[in-house]
Amino acid sequence: MANFHLSAHEVVRVSGDDARKLLNDTLTCRFDEELRGAGRWFALLSPQGKIQIEGLVTEAQGAFWFDIEAGLVADFVKRMKLYRLRAKVEIEPVTSRAVMWSPDGDRPEGPSVIAYRDARAPGLGTRYFVPLEDVAAQTTLGVDPAVAYNAARIAAGVAEFGVDFGVNEVFPHDIGMDLLQGVDFKKGCYVGQEVVSRMQHRGTARRRPVIVSGIPDGAATGAPVMIGEREAGTIGLTVNGKAIGVLRLDRIDGAAPSTLGGLPVTLELPSWATYKFGEVAPAD
Repeated sequence: MANFHLSAHEVVRVSGDDARKLLNDTLTCRFDEELRGAGRWFALLSPQGKIQIEGLVTEAQGAFWFDIEAGLVADFVKRMKLYRLRAKVEIEPVTSRAVMWSPDGDRPEGPSVIAYRDARAPGLGTRYFVPLEDVAAQTTLGVDPAVAYNAARIAAGVAEFGVDFGVNEVFPHDIGMDLLQGVDFKKGCYVGQEVVSRMQHRGTARRRPVIVSGIPDGAATGAPVMIGEREAGTIGLTVNGKAIGVLRLDRIDGAAPSTLGGLPVTLELPSWATYKFGEVAPAD
């Protein structure tokens, strides 16, 4: 079984009598009993509905465990402590644990291991939070962990903060969170909920994740995908000639050629997509 250390990810633990309510009232996903054993996509939004922080969250050992891009941890902890007010909640980075990923693993939990399935999309494997001292012994050698993980993520059509987009650049709908259990539309208010719910009920999402392949060597993150003479959007991190593009569906009609840097590329919808090329969202 292959195991890789996701060194760009870190862990935050949230616990206490009021933890579930605080998280349910603040973040986009639902914090129910089905969270045990699964890593659910979550986001903390701005009041305008754009993503500030995103990652995975699971429930184990009497607490909620967040798997977040390392550069976002301090901001996440700071913001959640502000929202906490007088609630009985402890929010703390867990520097003694590392995030491991196995594309094909299924390892039981133990006193020192928290294991959960990445529930965003098929093919994303299992995550483990393990003690730092165990990382070297459990890491598969000879393969770049970042390349292996990002290749699987791109193949699944899942965009992530840092490599594909930044703070205040996308709405949850833009990266498919509404279709992959990352947004709950029934639980009530949370930060940014009004904007996201309006997009859902009016069907005004114009941009969606698209798998772009055949990307030429040297193409930079943020390079534009052109449909004929019009820009449809930009790509994220490229691995083995593939990347996630957050693209305008209404500009992809099948008639005009798709190019990047003047060279042809192929556009493909993720396996989980319910949207189609050429869709035109109603005016908001």
